[in-house]
Amino acid sequence: MSLVETDWLEKNLDNVKIIDCSWHMPQTKRSGHEEYKKNHIPNSIFFDLDKNSEIETDLPHMLVSLKRWENIVSEMGINNDDMIVIYDNSDVISACRCWYNFIFFGHNPELVKVLNGGLKKWMKENKVKDDVIPKIIKTKYKAKEIKNLVKSKKEIDNNIVEKNFVVIDARSIERFKGDVKEPRAGLRSGNIENSTCIPFNFLINSDKTFKTTKEISKIFHKNLNDVSLNDVVFSCGSGVTACVLALAYSLINDKYLPIIYDGSWAEYGKI
Repeated sequence: MSLVETDWLEKNLDNVKIIDCSWHMPQTKRSGHEEYKKNHIPNSIFFDLDKNSEIETDLPHMLVSLKRWENIVSEMGINNDDMIVIYDNSDVISACRCWYNFIFFGHNPELVKVLNGGLKKWMKENKVKDDVIPKIIKTKYKAKEIKNLVKSKKEIDNNIVEKNFVVIDARSIERFKGDVKEPRAGLRSGNIENSTCIPFNFLINSDKTFKTTKEISKIFHKNLNDVSLNDVVFSCGSGVTACVLALAYSLINDKYLPIIYDGSWAEYGKI
């Protein structure tokens, strides 16, 4: 199970590495880092999704190089055998992108968890929080890329004919159908040929927790005849909410490892 509950984390604050991966859409004018500095779960380390993505590209949130990932995680004081719990305070459940990154770079999936309900649920339950920035002792983290967990545009294009995997888009129905303009400049409206759509928020309750496995299974069954398939690739606008779908799918298919089209519509929809 890729999720942990708030009560479990409360009892294990000193036994896990905790990451705050709050990221907000630019139009919200919110800063995850500034919010973290004022209020976070004790011992948590901030993960800057923008800064910890590839900078030598015009595409958002692309995976970094192996060497850079090792440096990022080492600077966070994380070891290869640490259990990691990731949370956010974001409407787009950005913790799931960090979850995916760790799995892509070879951290044991059983040791990477997302806090169900995130900071919103934690605060609603009046659990302890503070503004103390933890002191970090640098480690020597070693990573390995699991390259079949990411898809390129070429692979997406080839798959339109070859149909080796299923592509599911996490954007809204309106964006998927091309009924509304894309929020990023320079992108056409529409979708990848033969892909289907499950808006990520269909899988999330109003309190930012994931829906039950029964509900999730029912939603996925509308797009997949067989929810035991492992060749399922998720896409979205910039590679963030695709990871929400991937985590939700892992809740009903425990053999599934997240596969993401990293460029997503930010790449595919370029005019």
